[in-house]
Amino acid sequence: MTKIFIDGKEGTTGLRIYERISGREDLELILLSDEERKDPAARKKALNSCDIAFLCLPDAAAREAVAMVENPDVTVIDASTAHRTDSRFVYGLPELSKEQFAKIAASKRIAVPGCHAGGFVALVAPLTAAGVISKDTALTCFSLTGYSGGGKKMIAEYESEGRDTLLDSPRQYGVSQNHKHLPEMAYVTGLTTAPIFCPIVADFYSGMEVTVPLFAKDVKGGVEAIKEVYKSLYTGPVISYKENGGEGGLLASNAFSGKDCMEVTVLGNEDRILLVARFDNLGKGASGAAVECMNIALGKEPTCGLEV
Repeated sequence: MTKIFIDGKEGTTGLRIYERISGREDLELILLSDEERKDPAARKKALNSCDIAFLCLPDAAAREAVAMVENPDVTVIDASTAHRTDSRFVYGLPELSKEQFAKIAASKRIAVPGCHAGGFVALVAPLTAAGVISKDTALTCFSLTGYSGGGKKMIAEYESEGRDTLLDSPRQYGVSQNHKHLPEMAYVTGLTTAPIFCPIVADFYSGMEVTVPLFAKDVKGGVEAIKEVYKSLYTGPVISYKENGGEGGLLASNAFSGKDCMEVTVLGNEDRILLVARFDNLGKGASGAAVECMNIALGKEPTCGLEV
């Protein structure tokens, strides 16, 4: 029986991971009381007694947790931002290549992609790897997300009675262009410059739509070259390429709410191209991706326990 410890189970990401794995007969969960989870000694014991440790923590606490792990047999799957550009950790997006899948399967340190960043990387990394776009291309990224991405505090704000009317409107954030996902977006794709990034949170619980626009003149082989890369790489069941995705010329950001999969599509025309990834910010954008990485690390079917 594989022993699992979720450090930070009470957070939004930790709760979704717990939902996905709590009923599995092949896993045994190590659970701490409210008092124990605030006790460093109890946390350290749990971290070193498990086979898989999920870290659903703020960055500083995630680094602290990693430092507590002394048992070389423990696999750490970190859902925070702390280790996504750390060379000691494997980036947890197995669909990027067979090599990436194998690295995750063999690693004891796995960094789960960020929600916005996961969509951007899925769209851009295969193109830079194939030479379809240059690594020095200046890119922008536009992303819509549900409010659950802001954690318990933001969820409470949106779901409270008598809330601020400003919450009725989509709101752009990260306006300083120092969003914590930017280093990851450049590091994993190999871009020499991080993209201009425009994230927007809106009044729906979960779902995400990440768009990267391109001029065809910046694409070697044009739009068909992009489609061929995606068609060969994203064959499902977790990430799938869809020709002409959307709903009658519209794209709903919450289309994959509650799911752990991602749809990739290419829109636009021969001159101006739109690369679009749609998924759930708590699914393939967080908890679903973490559980998928665990399954791979354990040698199980990647979709075991997931909603795809």
